[in-house]
Amino acid sequence: MTSPVPHLVTDIPGPRSRQLHAERERAVARGFGAALPVFVSHATASTLEDVDGNILIDLASGIAVTSVGAANPRVRERVSAQLDRFTHTCFMVTEYESFVRVAEWLNSHVPGDFDKRTALFSTGAEAVENAVKIARAATGRPGILVVDEAYHGRSLLTMAMTAKEHPYKTSFGPFPGDVVRVPNANPLRGEGTEAALAALEETIAEHGAEAFAALVVEPIQGEGGFVVPDAGFLAGLRRITAENGILLVVDEIQAGLGRTGRLFASEHEGIAGDLTLTAKALGAGLPLSAVTGRADVMDAVHIGGLGGTYAGNPLACEAALAVFEELEKPELLPDVRRIEETIRHHLEPLEAAIDAVADVRGRGAMMAIEFADAETLEPRADLAQRISAACHAAGVLTLTCGTFGNVIRLLPPLVIDPVVLERGLEILTDIIRSTCRAEEAAA
Repeated sequence: MTSPVPHLVTDIPGPRSRQLHAERERAVARGFGAALPVFVSHATASTLEDVDGNILIDLASGIAVTSVGAANPRVRERVSAQLDRFTHTCFMVTEYESFVRVAEWLNSHVPGDFDKRTALFSTGAEAVENAVKIARAATGRPGILVVDEAYHGRSLLTMAMTAKEHPYKTSFGPFPGDVVRVPNANPLRGEGTEAALAALEETIAEHGAEAFAALVVEPIQGEGGFVVPDAGFLAGLRRITAENGILLVVDEIQAGLGRTGRLFASEHEGIAGDLTLTAKALGAGLPLSAVTGRADVMDAVHIGGLGGTYAGNPLACEAALAVFEELEKPELLPDVRRIEETIRHHLEPLEAAIDAVADVRGRGAMMAIEFADAETLEPRADLAQRISAACHAAGVLTLTCGTFGNVIRLLPPLVIDPVVLERGLEILTDIIRSTCRAEEAAA
């Protein structure tokens, strides 16, 4: 059965979106980018409808935020009921039950066979920064280790931890110190697990283990290009940090909460962080993030040392409880694994058929295709951007990423209709083939 979407009644963007975008440019600081300048009016589990009546296939999920769909009925029910009660009190002033229930669920489900505590915040960057604060308080050490190609946020500290210079760091320095970068075990471009771990041990020996409070790592890198690390890399990080009294902080902000076909991406590698970070999908579009970790580490911070005016807002907590209900449905994680199978079925044949397709990789509903020169692996950001733009014009929302901007990432909602997913992938693969063939013919 052919999917009835995308359904296009105007060019993308349409006239009303173009009008609103012109108004946005007069009202909003230009530093905010827009992957696709259309204005959304409605959404379903699989699609976005814009103000011109165009219906687009959503392969972005708001950068992995609307994982249970951008209009999930259970999220709406829980948040609406909370709106009828109250919108906010500030948990540090007067408490409410939903904050505790979110913390309990995370303590129970985050990897790690140890007693846990959770602290709630508003954004992913806040979770990263508070993890650093907690690690420093628990260890009495100042330094933070991060890996190449990492992305951890847009605040000053998290920009220092982020590898990609433009657009995230350009003109914003100087940045906080005490951040040391070590090699990544990137299967396509790195030196492998053994070399990366050896370099980490050399760095620790050079500075002294007592210099480092924590090592922060994404189990699958997000903005860095959806890099799934070489086998054994994360386990090696776990071993080396434990041997040196360094806390391992696993940043699951993009990869966690079902995105990879397991509740947490670190489960694929059989490891548990001392601290685990969640955000994005946690609040289903409402701002919510969390640091969950060993009770002795989390409770090392003095009373009053953690918090935030909006931290763990009750509306966002109710949204999170709805997300947990969705994640606990027995069919959801198997469906995510089927999403991966479907994506691989469409994209993996391109590796042999098209020279510029350097790699197809990922897990679950967190998949990517990288474009590069076949002989030199020189990144082809221009090609990735042309293909993504053509997808947008055809009514399929895709995003680019990667240190070099040469990766198209696929983040469909975990609840996407299989027929809609198939149609979106057909359009994407047709565009990849036609764009690359046209380039070859012109060469």
